[in-house]
Amino acid sequence: MRMTRKKWINLLWVLFMVTVLFTPAGFHIKVFVNRLISFSATEVAEADRETLSDYHWPLQTIEGKRVNLTDFKGEVVLINVWATWCPPCVAEMPSFQELYNAYGNRVPMLFVAHDEREKVARFLGKKGYKLPIYYEAGPTPTVLQSTSIPVTYVVDKKGSIRVRKVGAADWNSQKTRTLLDSLLQE
Repeated sequence: MRMTRKKWINLLWVLFMVTVLFTPAGFHIKVFVNRLISFSATEVAEADRETLSDYHWPLQTIEGKRVNLTDFKGEVVLINVWATWCPPCVAEMPSFQELYNAYGNRVPMLFVAHDEREKVARFLGKKGYKLPIYYEAGPTPTVLQSTSIPVTYVVDKKGSIRVRKVGAADWNSQKTRTLLDSLLQE
């Protein structure tokens, strides 16, 4: 039986889809694609903004130290919920590291992992990321709940959620830096 050009193309397409869907290489392809299509997150329109009125959210650092979101009330805060098994989450981590390097001493950044501690520690070590990782130690405030990850929030000093982005984004963009600078000045 002779393979026609159309059959070869179909076979290659099926092999590609199997690779993307069912092999570890597919994870890396998804991360790459998410990086390609990631743009700056946009600010929530003023009329659509929600306010974080209940800051109570017990968290625990990767080292086991207990903290609470209330510790950051009155500050500009960036909260990212992520996992190592999530391609869009992994795709945005390099831009988060760059943003953290630039703003980490002025803007608290809480990277809340939905993953096993050992996997997170291995991932951070392998990639060389130095991000402040937290785990939930109590219920998430209602306005910060999401059924999807990654989800990232930028909360201003008054508790207004200025950014709510589901999916990967370029967090080290000039647009994000301009927003953070203006929120720090308010």
